[in-house]
This record gives sequence, C-alpha cells and structure tokens, in this order.
Amino acid sequence: MAPTPSVNASCRAAVGRAVVACVLLILGGVARAESLLGRVVGVTDGDTVTVLDTAKAQHKVRLAGIDAPEKGQPFGERSKENLSRLVFGRDVRVDWRKTDRYGRLVGTVWVVSPDMPCIGKPDCPKNLDAGLAQLTVGLAWHYKKYAGEQEPQQRGQYEFAEEEAKAKRVGLWKDANPVPPWEWRQAH
Repeated sequence: MAPTPSVNASCRAAVGRAVVACVLLILGGVARAESLLGRVVGVTDGDTVTVLDTAKAQHKVRLAGIDAPEKGQPFGERSKENLSRLVFGRDVRVDWRKTDRYGRLVGTVWVVSPDMPCIGKPDCPKNLDAGLAQLTVGLAWHYKKYAGEQEPQQRGQYEFAEEEAKAKRVGLWKDANPVPPWEWRQAH
C-alpha cells in the first residue's frame, strides 16, 4: 500500500523544517569574520595599528592572538619597529570578528609578503599574517587567554611559532626570564 500524497507532503515538510532548524543552529554558533581593506597609517606598538579605509575612516586594530611587549618594557620598541617595517604605509586586509573594550577591531592583519614578486601591484595576494610574523621573530607572545577565539589551524601555527622562537632564543626569548605584557601591565 502506497502512502497517500498528503502524508508524503507532510513528511517532506517536517524533514525540511528539521534541516532548516539544524542549519540555523549550526550557523548561529559560528562567528562570521568581516574584512576591512585599507592602508596602515599608524603603528601604536607591537600589536596595534591604525588602518585608513577607502572611505578615509580610521580604524584602530589590535592584532588577534598575540600580545606584544609594552612601551617601556624590554623589547617593546623593537616589537613596534618590526611591526612598522612589516605593515606601515602598506595596504592590508583585516579579518576581524569583534571589538575589544577600547573599541579596537580585533583581527588578523594580512599584508603582501616582502618577497612576493608582485609586490606593489593591486592584485598581489596579501599572504603574510603580521601577528604570526611577530611571533616567529620572538617579538610577541601567543595570547593564550584568547586562543579559544582562534581557528584551530591558526592557533596551532601561533603556538608552534612561539615555541620555535623560544627554542631558537630569538627576540625577547634571549632574556632568561622575559615578563609577559599582561604581567608587566599589572606591575606598572
């Protein structure tokens, strides 16, 4: 005996509603990244920049996943100088998901790698993660307090970069006991 058309239609409708509900639940829990395109017009320190967008609006951006030495802290000036060398005056893409308590966008800053043959051309891909670069040369800590906000692949890259910098004793890891910025801020 074949099911009646009204039973088939109501089953299909119920299944359709269940699928839509599942998709909405899944998507509702995923924070979508937004992108900001612009040029870096200021570097505050080793983990904060100012980006001027195409509408000439300025945005303070905190590099996600890292915490760099503060001004006045050992390696603070070197960290700022290195970030400036990487991004100042250059076009960037910021993939961000939130703002912090100071109103800064918190995101990954992407810039064209200096060794790309197409550097300076508008269609050259922004393939260098400035935060990861800071970790690689030992001029920032992986900010583990916020590691849960990173995608697993990025979190793994950041953890690895910090461990490699420690093992090679580069940048701030040259010091016997470098003080993380979150501890330094509390003491000063």
